[in-house]
Amino acid sequence: MGNGGALKKKPGKIAVIGLGYVGLPLAVALAEHFPTVGYDIDKERIKTLNAGHDWTNEVTDKDLKKSPLKFSAVKDILKGADVFIITTPTPIGTNHQPDLGPVLSACKSIARYLSKGAVVILESTVYPGVTEMKCGPELESGTSLRCGEDFFLGYSPERTNPGDKIHTIHKITKVIAGQTEAVTDLMEVIYGAITHGNVFRAKNIKAAEASKVIENAQRDLNIAFINEAAIIFNQAGFSIYDVLDAAKTKWNFLDFKPGLVGGHCIGIDPYYLAHFAEEVGFEADLILTARRTNDAMAGFIAGDISKKLKHGSRVLILGLTFKEDVPDLRNSRAVDLIWALKERGLNVDVYDPIADPEEVHREYGIRLVDSLTIKNAADRYDAVVGTVSHRAFRKLKAKELEGLLKKDGLVGDIKGIWRGLEFSKGIRRWCL
Repeated sequence: MGNGGALKKKPGKIAVIGLGYVGLPLAVALAEHFPTVGYDIDKERIKTLNAGHDWTNEVTDKDLKKSPLKFSAVKDILKGADVFIITTPTPIGTNHQPDLGPVLSACKSIARYLSKGAVVILESTVYPGVTEMKCGPELESGTSLRCGEDFFLGYSPERTNPGDKIHTIHKITKVIAGQTEAVTDLMEVIYGAITHGNVFRAKNIKAAEASKVIENAQRDLNIAFINEAAIIFNQAGFSIYDVLDAAKTKWNFLDFKPGLVGGHCIGIDPYYLAHFAEEVGFEADLILTARRTNDAMAGFIAGDISKKLKHGSRVLILGLTFKEDVPDLRNSRAVDLIWALKERGLNVDVYDPIADPEEVHREYGIRLVDSLTIKNAADRYDAVVGTVSHRAFRKLKAKELEGLLKKDGLVGDIKGIWRGLEFSKGIRRWCL
């Protein structure tokens, strides 16, 4: 393996591949310090970015318009780059197996533009070994250059959360690991510039890959425990939220909340770790049990709520995105709840003020309700169920919720956001 001596001390041009929730904020931050371009295969996404708007709301229109970052859906924008950063998604496919298709496709796109001394950094969440054992050979197959001699690899796991305006790219610790010390040095220059030098040099690439995949698996395990506890207390007739209010007064209690666990990280990454465990001959029982527990929550909630309603009752679901105040619909478990309620003979409408109606219909075949305005009493619902604690829903008053319901209607509160509201006599309540 080469020593990376051909590497530059500072990147001449950086190309970020994938301009979604992770890639765009990263590219905008890098463009403040280095010549940076962004590439994405989604032409419509590029069109809106060039118009100065980010539909993910991760970057403000003001910051986007003033950024020197260049966008394109044409691969030739990658010409002349000596650092390539891949931020494409890593979903799961059949039987919950890792789908590396987007990452490997990105590698194919990059390969022809590699030059001697180039560095390819993967930010996508993967299991240990993917960067070197999968991406390296894929890159080599599209070029005459040799990995580890002519071009080099690095890994730096993405750590930002969609919608999180506190732990932004500028304020987090960036884990970095290169194929050689010289690569890690270069990565420290790149990421240190946007994190005020707040980087951690992992022992090697596999350690960096593993650090990311266990972060979300750990959260999944903790939430699964709280979800299981929620089911137990629900069966006993009291709420997990009342229990949590008491328990979190202890200094070392971990305050995780129950509910539907979706999104592109927590609901997926544990399967990557479980897959890796299988590769090394170990069955990850605890990890997979937690996944099953969290995936089963939609069915449990639907079953318990449906017991309190008549067959054919009308239900309004409030919230479809996977997380509060974020338009991201990927791996939304609210969808599972909708199907589970329908399977139990209930008629379901859905309202989400920040979800893209066209994307919702395209991805899930659901037509969103336009507003919460009820014109006729006959149009009121038998139940309103809050699945996502969007700001708009947190602001709802008791009278506003009652205005959506029939006199003996049910308020279903998965996230505990309306626990402090006092409802009129006859209105029923359900809460985890």
